[in-house]
Amino acid sequence: MTKLVLAPLADFTDAPFRLMCFEGGADMAYTEMVSAAALAHGHRQSLELMETMAGEGVVGCQLFGSNPEELAFATDLASKHNPRFAEVNLNAGCPMAKVTRSGSGAKLVESPESIYRLLKAMAGATDLPVTLKTRLGPHPQKTNIFEIVDAAERAGAKGISIHARYTSQMHGGMVHLDTLAEVVSRTSLPVTGNGSVTDASSARAMAQTGVAGIMIGRAAMARPWIFSELKRALGDEEGPAAAELPRYALEVCERHLGYVLKFRDQLAEKFPDCHVPSVDGFASVKMHLHLFRYFNGIPGAAALRARLNKIRTLDEIRGVLSSTAALLQMR
Repeated sequence: MTKLVLAPLADFTDAPFRLMCFEGGADMAYTEMVSAAALAHGHRQSLELMETMAGEGVVGCQLFGSNPEELAFATDLASKHNPRFAEVNLNAGCPMAKVTRSGSGAKLVESPESIYRLLKAMAGATDLPVTLKTRLGPHPQKTNIFEIVDAAERAGAKGISIHARYTSQMHGGMVHLDTLAEVVSRTSLPVTGNGSVTDASSARAMAQTGVAGIMIGRAAMARPWIFSELKRALGDEEGPAAAELPRYALEVCERHLGYVLKFRDQLAEKFPDCHVPSVDGFASVKMHLHLFRYFNGIPGAAALRARLNKIRTLDEIRGVLSSTAALLQMR
C-alpha cells in the first residue's frame, strides 16, 4: 500500500488541520516548517508549532535552517519536546525568498555537501529517524538530485521526500516523474513523491514511479478528505466508502472550528507564560485562510470572501457558516 502523506505547509498544517486530514485518511503528516535558528534563540512561539493534538496519527517535525549547530540543537529539542514525533525532517526544498535568503530551504539544493553536513549534525542529535525533503535541482540545466540522495545516504538519513520539480519552477510547471522514477530505482532509501497530486489520475501516475509514499499539499487545503478518496482510487480497500466521507462543507468547517478552539485551550494551558490570543482573535486568524479554501468555487463566493475579510470574532465566523449553509453542498 502506498502511504499518503500531508505535506508541510506554512500557515496551514497546524494541529487542527492535521487532525482533519488524519480523519480524512492521511497516513502521516508534518508540522509547519519550524525555524532551527528561532528555537536556538529561545523563540517560544516556535514551540507552539511543534504541538500535536490527541487523535493525530504519525507526525514528523520539519525543521529548516543552514547552521549545523542550530539544527542539532533544534533536533534534540524537538525530540524531547514532543515524544509523539516519529521523525525529524530537514527542509531543503522551500523556494520562498524568506527562507532561501538565509541559506535554508531550496538554497541548500545548490550544495549537496551542505545537506550532508546538516543531516549528519541532526542524526547525531537524536535517536529518531532523520529524513530530507528536497527538489530535483536548482534548475533543469542542473539536475543534482542523485548527488543529494548520495549525501543523504552518507549522512544516515532514513528517508527522502522529493518534490519532482526544480527550484526555478517554484510550485508550477511540469512534474518530472521520469526523473523521480530513476531516483527510486537507484536508492535504497524509501522515497516519497510530491508535486501536483490532485486527483486519482495524478496519484496513479505518481504511484507508478515506485515511490513508497505520495505527498499531498495544496490539494488538501480545501479537501482534507482527499486522502480517503485517493486510497480507494489506488485500490486500498481500507479507504472509507464515499458515503462515509463528509457530504457538506459546512460539516467540515464546523468540525475544523471545533478543533481550533480546542487547540487554543491546549496552548493556553501548556504555555501559561506566553500570550495566547483571545478566543475571538485565535479563531478568526486560524480559520480565515481555511474558510477561503473551503468556500472556493461555490455560488456567491465573491460575496463570501468580502465577509471573510471582515471577520474578527467567533460569533462572526459562526454567522458566516450559518448564513451560507445552503450554499455549502460539496463540490
